[in-house]
This record gives sequence, C-alpha cells and structure tokens, in this order.
Amino acid sequence: MRTLADILRGVENGAFPALDLGVSVVPAPSERESAVVAFTGHIVIAADVSPEWVAEQLPADDLAAPTNPPFLTALAERTGRHVSSNDAMLLAPAITDPTKRAAAIEGLTVRTGHDHPRVERALEYRADVEVYGDHHGSVVIIGRGLAGRLECAIELPDDVRGQGLGRRLARAARALIPPDTSIWAQITPGNAASLRAFLAAGYKPVGSEALLVK
Repeated sequence: MRTLADILRGVENGAFPALDLGVSVVPAPSERESAVVAFTGHIVIAADVSPEWVAEQLPADDLAAPTNPPFLTALAERTGRHVSSNDAMLLAPAITDPTKRAAAIEGLTVRTGHDHPRVERALEYRADVEVYGDHHGSVVIIGRGLAGRLECAIELPDDVRGQGLGRRLARAARALIPPDTSIWAQITPGNAASLRAFLAAGYKPVGSEALLVK
C-alpha cells in the first residue's frame, strides 16, 4: 500500500499526485499524527479511517471539502485527535555548492539548550531535532516531522525583523541538510512576512496540510 512518506518523497523528486480531482486515503504516518495534505487537483487523507467513511463525509462535487472545518472536525473526532495547524507547505532542495553552503551558515552555531519556546514546540512534533543560533538570539530548527520528512522552522527576535534576517535563516536551513535531500517548511498563510522570507530563500509552495495530533 502506498504511504504518505512515498507521496512526499515523490513530491521532493518532482512527482506529484495525479491531477484527477480525487481523494486518496492512506494510513496515518505514525501514532503521533494524522494529516490532510492537499496538492493541486488531489488531496491525500493520511489517517486510520476507511475510504468508505471518508466518502460518506464528503460532498461528491467539492474538492475543497476535505480541508474545510466540517470534515476536519469529523476526522478529529473519529481519530481522537485535534487539528494542530493548517499550513501552506513549501519545499526547497539542499544547497550543494560548498562555497554557498559555507556562506549560508556563516555566523550560526549549534545550540544545545532547549529553553526556547520554538524549540520546545519542535520537540513535540519532530524527531532528531537540531538547533542552531546566532548572536541575535535567532534560531534555525531542523528535524524529522510528518512521515519522516526533513522540516525546518526559524524564529528571530522582534528587534531584528525587517532586515532580511528571516530570509537568511531560511536559506541557512537549506545548507544544514545533506546535499541529496530537500527541506520542508510549514507556514500559516496569514504569516505573510514568513512566506515572503521563505519564497525569497528559494522555497516553492507545493500544497497545504492540516495536521491532527493527540
């Protein structure tokens, strides 16, 4: 059976689900989470529910229905979870050129403490978390999240916003992963400043996701 991990790995390699206006149901990727992942023309429901149950909940002519509150609420109740986030998904390849990699991570050092709210949140949702920081107090967080994919998050102090630092941190995440991999970022659509930073750092929007957790 195809899994969400298979689908996401395919997207990393440029192979998206078919543009068939369909809905696929695959198993939950872990005990930690379920998800509804939307791509152009196709939606993937990664949860331990049957296709028959999903079909009963969805109007036949509304492709957006799986991402809307009525279905997400029903899915959360069915699986004993709650909707944690509903984000845009962005994706970027690793920076492979050694000179560019070195420039991207200049000024960043490994941060060992976990006393940052963003780091504490990452530890709840990701495995193999790595944290890097700079002299401003900014952080770049990388870890294995949904279906084992590599994910990143950034945070910077209010007093250094608007200076291009967010874009630099987002680009640094691309230089902190192995050369043959890609990195995902999940951003709430209302956070326009973060979206602009990641887009400027070379990330491309590939879909959206609603994450359901216990």
